[in-house]
Amino acid sequence: MEFRHLGRSGLMVSEISYGNWLTHGSQVEEEAAHACVRAALDEGITTFDTADVYAGTKAEEVLGRALKGVRRESLEIFTKVYWPTGEGRNDRGLSRKHLTEAIDGSLRRLGTDYVDLYQAHRFDYETPLEETLKTFDDLVRRGKILYVGVSEWTAPQIQRALEIADRMGFDRLVSNQPQYSMLWRIIEADVVPLCDREGVGQVVWSPIAQGVLTGKYLPGQAPPSGSRAADPVSAGPIGRFMNDDLLTRVQELRPIAADLGLSMAQLAIAWVLQNPNVSSAIIGASRPEQVRENVKASGVKLGADVLERIDQVLGEHVQRDGSLVERMSPKTRD
Repeated sequence: MEFRHLGRSGLMVSEISYGNWLTHGSQVEEEAAHACVRAALDEGITTFDTADVYAGTKAEEVLGRALKGVRRESLEIFTKVYWPTGEGRNDRGLSRKHLTEAIDGSLRRLGTDYVDLYQAHRFDYETPLEETLKTFDDLVRRGKILYVGVSEWTAPQIQRALEIADRMGFDRLVSNQPQYSMLWRIIEADVVPLCDREGVGQVVWSPIAQGVLTGKYLPGQAPPSGSRAADPVSAGPIGRFMNDDLLTRVQELRPIAADLGLSMAQLAIAWVLQNPNVSSAIIGASRPEQVRENVKASGVKLGADVLERIDQVLGEHVQRDGSLVERMSPKTRD
């Protein structure tokens, strides 16, 4: 496993991190989840990402139990806050009240005194950004969080947060967590250039496009039983990729992966790691073997000719519309 700085901070993270969205507390049994975490640790992964909303807070609990007994100083634990975790009007968003209460809930569920990175899971249009950043800064000073990040924010939102932090003397954002893959490159137009300039690293999710880039979904065929595309809970996010033209192009990536001695998943993960603004790529797993396979993408270098071949294969199926970041961000907390 190789390691990178989280943005321009001094924090080192494993360039492949383990996340438990759609798995822990929902899709897989706890024993299997623990086996995946043990495999991640065995393979050198030290960075673990979750969120309070995953599986209705259960994902944090499962991760906390899975990491119990592991030397805390050897781990980087990330979690996120924004989406509703209760029925109350203040059980959501990025207000001082919710942030203050939410971090205590996350720490309790994770079984730790602090998290290494606390991320605003979306931008909150209903809370002054100064209020949010001041509360994050207070949590840093109280030792409950070490670094502050965001997830799926637009370039102007990130820029404004950095300007406020500089003006008011708050801790700066060190990371953004966007979706990023060969097929989904919408951060490249505006977010990456800004973040590269300002020292904000990307902790990217879905580098294998929710499984599409593994090549397991074949054009003209039903999704395999037990796959995300066949699961009503996770079928929504993957739906944008499930068309025969795109799936046919994905199959054409097989010879490229084979020439490099890589699996399709390894090629996809290695691809996102070629971007120097990416600090870590999050992988998920329902079986330990998936973890062991995917971590082999760490340290893989892809030549310019390989990157060009990939672009030629995927062609117009690559999504580059940067405006989608804002359009996918909710304007209200509900």
